[in-house]
Amino acid sequence: MNQPAGSTSTQLSDLMIALQLQHIKLWFAGKLSNWDLANYELRQIQTNLRKAMSSPSENLRSSQTTEQLQALDRAIQQKDGAAFAKAYSDLTSGCNACHRASGFGSITIQVPVNSPFSDQLFADQIGQGRALAHGTCGLCHVISDSSRETPAFRFPAPSFSEIASRPSFSANDLRQLLTSNHRRVGPNQAMLKPKLAEYQIDAIVAFFETLQADRAR
Repeated sequence: MNQPAGSTSTQLSDLMIALQLQHIKLWFAGKLSNWDLANYELRQIQTNLRKAMSSPSENLRSSQTTEQLQALDRAIQQKDGAAFAKAYSDLTSGCNACHRASGFGSITIQVPVNSPFSDQLFADQIGQGRALAHGTCGLCHVISDSSRETPAFRFPAPSFSEIASRPSFSANDLRQLLTSNHRRVGPNQAMLKPKLAEYQIDAIVAFFETLQADRAR
């Protein structure tokens, strides 16, 4: 890409590095159907591309890039994995075409094979936690107030929303409860220990924390 007016080569290089990292994160977010994260990374890419271009409407390449970004946006909003993969591949090819046209043909990017971000979970942990809560806890608890759900068993179990509103109950308390042998919980001492792996407990706790955060807003 042409260097923006008034910028230094170092600033442009920094933008390109940021774009490369966002390009990687976008792929793994979309691949694992974490559409909120994919949407966030796409917005970051759009912002940095505008900064990297001397004029957003300067030439045909800019127009083509806009179309590729719009296709990605549609795929993300529609949560369409196949359309996302195609649009992502088209954007990647467009980036390489821009590099070649700008005299940087030696820089070729591709669809990422492995993630260099070992400290980031790209799966939708909150969505997984919501699904696990419905499947594991929803027999007795109302998980989402807006869904008008009716638990299969009519124990006097509090809803997740009610639990989240308790100042004395924290995410750590929930984690301890899910990992303990809590056969004597509740007025009927009816709550059994769910058979959950640690990553499943992490997901339910993450979902619970979002409920607490929503109530605090």
